[in-house]
Amino acid sequence: MGHYTNLTDPRTELEVVRDWNGVEQVVLRSPRGAYARVSLHGGQVLSWRNDRGEELLFTSSKAVFKPPKAMRGGIPICFPQFGNSGTLEQHGFARNRIWALDEEHPPLYQNDNNSKSSVDLILKPLEDDLKCWPHCFEYRLRVSLSKDGDLSLVSRVRNVNGKPFSFSFGYHTYLSVSDISEVRIEGLETLDYLDNLSQRERFTEQGDAITFESEVKNVSTVICAVPFDLLMLAECMKLIPFACQVLDFPSV
Repeated sequence: MGHYTNLTDPRTELEVVRDWNGVEQVVLRSPRGAYARVSLHGGQVLSWRNDRGEELLFTSSKAVFKPPKAMRGGIPICFPQFGNSGTLEQHGFARNRIWALDEEHPPLYQNDNNSKSSVDLILKPLEDDLKCWPHCFEYRLRVSLSKDGDLSLVSRVRNVNGKPFSFSFGYHTYLSVSDISEVRIEGLETLDYLDNLSQRERFTEQGDAITFESEVKNVSTVICAVPFDLLMLAECMKLIPFACQVLDFPSV
C-alpha cells in the first residue's frame, strides 16, 4: 500500500505519519500491542489490528488511495447524506475531504480523560461544499483505542450559525471476515430495512439472528437505540449504529 514517513517522533501511544500521497495519518497503539491507523483523507480508519497482529478491517483490492477518491475499505464516514437518499453524491462528501487534527476539541463528557489512546479530527465545509449543501457545520470525530484494543468512534455535529438543517450519517464499516458462515448478527429483529439487491424493497426483519450464505446489501431504515452484537469466529465486537446500519459483505 505504499510507504509512510514519520512526521513526529514516535511515541508509545500515538504517532503521526504521511502516506505516499503526503496525506497525514495517525497511528494509535495500545500497551498490549493493538493498533489502529486513521487517515485525514475522509477521517477514515484504514486499519485495526488486535494484540495478535490480526487485521480486523477489510480493504478492497480495488481501493484507490488518492484524494478526492473515496477509499473502499476500513470505516468510511458517510455525511451529510447516507447512500443516495438525497441530492448529494453517494454517501455525501465527508469521506472525500481532507480533515484536520482538532487541537481545541471540547470534552466529550464531564469526566473525559486520557485513559485511551485517541485522536480528535474536525471537518468544516469548503466553499464548494456550501454550493451543493448550504449549511455551516463542524463535524468532530474522536477515534479511540483502549488498553485492551477496543476501537471506538464518537461523532458530534455542530450547527455553526443556528439555522436548522437535516442530515444523516453512518459508519460504513468493512469488517474482515474469514468465514461468512460463522457470522451472526443479533438485535435487529422487528426493524425495517431496504434490500439494495431487490430494488430497495422494504422488508421487516423477523428472525432473532441473521446469518449469511451469499451476497447481502441491506440498509436499516431506523435509528437503533440498542447496541447489537456481531459475533464472529474468535472475535466478538460491539457496534453501536446511528441513523442507519449497513450489512454489506463485498468480496473484492
